[in-house]
Amino acid sequence: MEHVHLAAEEDDLYSGYNDYNPTFDSEELDNDAGFQQAVRTSHGRRPPMTAKFPGTAIGGRALGTSFGSRMPMASSMGRPMTGAVQDGAARPMTAVRAAGYSSAMTRGSTFDPLGQSKGPAPPLEGKSEDTPDEKVKILEKKVNDLIEESCLAHGHGDLQLSLDRAKEAGRKERALVRQREQSGNADHINLDLTYSVLFNLATQYANNDMYAEALNTYQVIVKNKMFSNAGRLKVNMANIHFKQKNYPKAIKLYRMALDQISNSHKEMRIKIMQNIGVVFIRMGQYSDAITSFEHIMSECPNIKTGFNLILCYYAIGDRERMKKAFQKLICVPLGIDEEDKYIPPNDDTHANLVIEAIKNDKLHQMERERKALAEKFIMTSAKLIAPAIEATFAAGFDWCVDMVKSSQYVELANDLEINKAITYLRQRDFNQAVETLKTFEKKDSRVKSAAATNLSFLYFLEKDYDQADRYADLAMTADRYNPAALINKGNTVFVKKDYEKAAEFYKEALRNDSSCTEALYNLGLTYKRLGRLEESLDCFLKLHAILRNSAQVMWQLASLFEMLEDPHQAIEWLMQLITVTPTDPQVLAKLGELYDSEGDKSQAFQYYQESFRYFPSNIDVIEWLGAYYIDTQFCEKAIQYFERATLIQPTQVKWQLMVASCYRRSGNYQKALETYKDIHRKFPENVECLRFLVRLCTDMGMKEVQDYATKLKKVEKMKEIREQRVKSAREGSARGTRREGSASSDSGHSSHGTSAKGERLSAKMRALPGSNEPYEASSQRDIDASYVDPLGAPMERPKTAAKKRNEEDEFADEELGDDLLPE
Repeated sequence: MEHVHLAAEEDDLYSGYNDYNPTFDSEELDNDAGFQQAVRTSHGRRPPMTAKFPGTAIGGRALGTSFGSRMPMASSMGRPMTGAVQDGAARPMTAVRAAGYSSAMTRGSTFDPLGQSKGPAPPLEGKSEDTPDEKVKILEKKVNDLIEESCLAHGHGDLQLSLDRAKEAGRKERALVRQREQSGNADHINLDLTYSVLFNLATQYANNDMYAEALNTYQVIVKNKMFSNAGRLKVNMANIHFKQKNYPKAIKLYRMALDQISNSHKEMRIKIMQNIGVVFIRMGQYSDAITSFEHIMSECPNIKTGFNLILCYYAIGDRERMKKAFQKLICVPLGIDEEDKYIPPNDDTHANLVIEAIKNDKLHQMERERKALAEKFIMTSAKLIAPAIEATFAAGFDWCVDMVKSSQYVELANDLEINKAITYLRQRDFNQAVETLKTFEKKDSRVKSAAATNLSFLYFLEKDYDQADRYADLAMTADRYNPAALINKGNTVFVKKDYEKAAEFYKEALRNDSSCTEALYNLGLTYKRLGRLEESLDCFLKLHAILRNSAQVMWQLASLFEMLEDPHQAIEWLMQLITVTPTDPQVLAKLGELYDSEGDKSQAFQYYQESFRYFPSNIDVIEWLGAYYIDTQFCEKAIQYFERATLIQPTQVKWQLMVASCYRRSGNYQKALETYKDIHRKFPENVECLRFLVRLCTDMGMKEVQDYATKLKKVEKMKEIREQRVKSAREGSARGTRREGSASSDSGHSSHGTSAKGERLSAKMRALPGSNEPYEASSQRDIDASYVDPLGAPMERPKTAAKKRNEEDEFADEELGDDLLPE
């Protein structure tokens, strides 16, 4: 019986599963004395005592014997004893077979100590939602979900949806309060939920610029004494008044919020005081703003406050305090790690991996942004106060440079020197700018490259292409990956018409900086000069995708499509261009020219008229408009355009002849006669004017006809003599070129005399009207036969100024980026 273990009543129901019972160790049965005794004697035929093994219930069992009944006997706790017959399957009376197993499957069920054959447990009974507490909990969950949806919508930029969700959350929350009151739980109102709903609603009102509603909602929160720390929301209310430019009310609320915040919240108090100082600046009360900023700089200095303090001192013109504030600004700690921390050591692989992982993480990005902001404020402050703190801006810059060199921003000193040169440029002092930039030739490579690039650009503007090329080479030597230097080098090659080499430099600049728009623009112009129009078109289309509103790019695209004989596409691009620059007369004139070439006279007239309205001095546009009115038989309207052309080019006789002809064609012969007489006084040797005078005087029966006829014959005779002399001079020069090597002194003297005679003849020819002068007959004829109306034949359409612009492309000169040249 020492091997029989009774189950203790205090054992746990599910204990013993991990216990090891040596009874089931079949390998040690031979050494088990109790098992061997049971086999040899009738002791083994008796039902064994219940042992402690997994699956037994709590409580003891009655022992059964072979002399007892086959029916199970109930234990003291109501459980049948181990040897009981269940479902007709008799348990074996010996321990030879394992308990619970039987070869007669029909006599009982399988062994199932865990009761798994009974199926899954029935589902838990659901809680009833009809109770008031359950309704309240459901409503609270809906309100919280709506607040969360409102915040997420605002994060995604959908301000209207965020406001709608906030309003719906407010309605649900009021329904929740009524539900609690009806159930008699008004004392258990969730104040935190009410505060969240109202605060989110006020915030969304402010985000949607509904300031009156936002202020009312904030007022509800602030006046409720049950909300703790609600006084801080007066900062939000002051911010709204600041946006509405109600500065006195904003300052009042900021100060009220400041009074309700304890000194333990130092950072919040500093931010509120900074807001107060900014409001005073907007109001022009610089002394009050200085008081706030000085307190902040003494308690917790920061870059932004230091910059604002310098602005205030500059506004009141206090030089000494500007200097002190600048010194405080460059001494403000940034609280960031040194860049040396991110330089990986060569021997430690694990450290290299860690540094590579943190080199561009969010923290390092924030540090870089903070440092860039500090450098921007310092550079701006130096440029602002340099002309004010000393007698000259150069001395002021020198003082700022000395201060920066002794601070943690040593690398900004060179940038300040370059800004000094830029200031010289703005003052048109190019010599001083060049001298300042030349001092960087012996500095480090980055600064040397920047200075040389600026010098190359300056010399290029002055058309000193040799110096521009020299400094472009110097900039490339200092920094081969500087796209600005490569573009300047390409420009110097471009002006020498070595377009293939220029294209290579522009391509290299694009490889170094794919977003360099100047290189892409110049590359397109280079391809255009080389006649590779498709490649040029591809460059400008890419550039248009980057610079959507660039007028120069659109003009080049229109020009390329015109060269590709696609006038419709050219017109489309010009139409886009006039949406960007609607008052450009050259673009309007080009549109008129394209429509005229397409045969659409009405559209051409509209755009030429618009071009004339914005720039009434374009001779080509004036000539086209005058010819258009003559073609449409409105000679009176053409007169005003030719009169303007006469004012622009008073030495050109053709415009005055056109005015006289318009008067004659419109039937105003008296005015035409007066105009011709005036032309004859100014140009007495003009043949066409004399012919018209003879014709008009003859038609009108005037006595002056004989005088004008005599003058006409003299002028035509002089013209004939002149033509004969010109012809003989040409023949003599042709004979002189056929002679070879005549060395006699007589021939030399004769040649010298002929040369002098030719020079005198040329001088006389220049004094007389040329043979190709407009409206002049080539030979002497009778008056009636030689009369030709200059307006009878169709006029040649003029080239517009836009075409001249198309032929002489100006390409973009590269300036430095924002890191070198200040805005």
